[in-house]
Amino acid sequence: MGSFITRSYKNAKEIDTDFFYGNGSIDNNTPKTGEVGFLGKYLSDKKLNIVLLLIFLGLFSLLARSVHLQIIKGAYYSSLAESNRSREKAIIASRGLIYDSQNKPLIKNNPIFDALILPKDLSLMAAKRQAQINFIAQTLNIKPEDITAILNKYPRNFKYSIPIKENIDYQEALILKIKASSTTGLYIEAHNQRQYLFSSEFSHLIGYEGKLNEQEFNDKKNEDYLFSDYIGKTGLELSYENELRGIYGKDVVEVDATGSEKSVIYHKDAANGKNLVLTIDERVQKKARDIMSQYLKVFNKKRGSLVALNPQTGEILAMVSLPDYDPNLFANGISTEDYKKLSEDVNQPMFDRAIRGEYPSGSTIKPVIAAAALQEGIITDKTTVLSTGGIWVDKIWFFPDWSASGHGLTNVYKAIAWSVNTFFYMVGGGYEDFAGLGIDNLEKYFKIFGLGEITGIDLNGEAKGLVPDPVWKKQAKNEDWYIGDTYHVSIGQGDLLTTPLQIANYTTAFVNGGKLYKPHLVKEILSNDGNKEDIKPTILRENFIDQHNLDIVKKAMRQTVTDGSAAKLNSLNVAAAGKTGTAQWNTEKQPQAWFTGFAPYDNPEIVITVLVEEGGEGSSVCVPITYDFLNWYFNTYKKL
Repeated sequence: MGSFITRSYKNAKEIDTDFFYGNGSIDNNTPKTGEVGFLGKYLSDKKLNIVLLLIFLGLFSLLARSVHLQIIKGAYYSSLAESNRSREKAIIASRGLIYDSQNKPLIKNNPIFDALILPKDLSLMAAKRQAQINFIAQTLNIKPEDITAILNKYPRNFKYSIPIKENIDYQEALILKIKASSTTGLYIEAHNQRQYLFSSEFSHLIGYEGKLNEQEFNDKKNEDYLFSDYIGKTGLELSYENELRGIYGKDVVEVDATGSEKSVIYHKDAANGKNLVLTIDERVQKKARDIMSQYLKVFNKKRGSLVALNPQTGEILAMVSLPDYDPNLFANGISTEDYKKLSEDVNQPMFDRAIRGEYPSGSTIKPVIAAAALQEGIITDKTTVLSTGGIWVDKIWFFPDWSASGHGLTNVYKAIAWSVNTFFYMVGGGYEDFAGLGIDNLEKYFKIFGLGEITGIDLNGEAKGLVPDPVWKKQAKNEDWYIGDTYHVSIGQGDLLTTPLQIANYTTAFVNGGKLYKPHLVKEILSNDGNKEDIKPTILRENFIDQHNLDIVKKAMRQTVTDGSAAKLNSLNVAAAGKTGTAQWNTEKQPQAWFTGFAPYDNPEIVITVLVEEGGEGSSVCVPITYDFLNWYFNTYKKL
């Protein structure tokens, strides 16, 4: 096998038969010229070994590839093959409902349908793919190029269904379901559309549900959200998304080569979302909103807020922010025109003033400062200050009282009842030989009463407000802190900012023994299996002011009604107490008008805080609103 030789002969007779029939030996002698010619090629052992090695390497490569495909990547390719013969379909859970405190439904779920395309079910062949798109477009009565434009945003193997036509009614969905069976890639999916039964009344509290945007989907896709899913966008719909959404079920369906469903391989039931029961009675919320709306019209104002709390638990009894909006606009898919109208409205109807609006508190902060001064021993209930219309600093800067002639000798009761600035300038910042709290102590007690931090209410987007101090001012304004800054803060002016909810919440501490609760809107969470989770009151802070000092401030707030700036409330048939406020914030605009108070005085059931933006005097604007609400609450609602 060492060589391969070809012999050449003149004719057949010269053929050496020994070559075929003999011992097979070959004469290696060189033939004579002209007798016999040889043509040959010799393959050496070295070359032969190389050939064998190449053959071996080829066989080994085939074997290795086979091991890689069948063993190492076997599970992967098996799953690919499985996915080609099966489809996973989500079973959408019904979203939980929301009820008021009397179990009146505030939301209804209406069935609605969407038409979706699964890109990976469409052909990779251009002509066939276009034919599928044309058929789907004809079925849905939309333009093929519109479908193509949507599909071009995603890869061809995108594994999530893409909404093509939304909010299809039941009758049309039935027809489309039949037509969809004639092609691959088109699906008709049912889901629940929210209907907010009391629309604007609860718009800032319940919020609304809407379609996931791409950023939300990317954030949520690891939590089993679908590309076509809906999600809470604002309000309780957002903050209780996990409870309301429920747990989706699943069907794994065997399909044939055309994508038609043949049988269910695996099934998992969906678990519907939990229901929420609120702390608010819809009748109370409606009345609060109606009264606020009426008075805003009377005073020709556009913006305001009302917060009512149970001081013994922190439960929200009513929370109004005006103007408001209809959340059904979003649930139905808001039009460009409607969204533009809402977003460009200068009065910001989608802005929740109760928890997000930050305003100077005006004189509603004075009970806090009085409590701090009493607790620190700066004053007692017998301490008096002479009010002559204001105080001078270095004969240059004048800090006025609201009454130019002053209020005469003033103790803490009179100072709160008549909102005497001079008293609080001195108590807060000191004057001459009278040592006041100073900015450090003011900051300490503001924060103890919950200012400068969120209350923790079960809504997203709550603002912290602002408690200013020398460090903040240097960083924010590159300015030093002056005694005038302390005086301004001591009467709720300057850079001090609060929300209506914060003021309502610290007011509760004066009537419940010095407890600061976390306000909450949800009272119970109900599971579909009948289990109930009660939301327990959460105390944020307590025992930070002695009861004796709280009683002094409470008594002073009662005097505000019996002999002070809120005298209109004295005609209620229940004893009320409170504090008015008028907060300057812009030299060219009206002050922010405030009132915060409670009733009944001896055993308070309700705390109420009212804000009217640019309303002017709190005593003339917010007190009448408070009167009408408390009058209805105790004379009508409590007797129902």
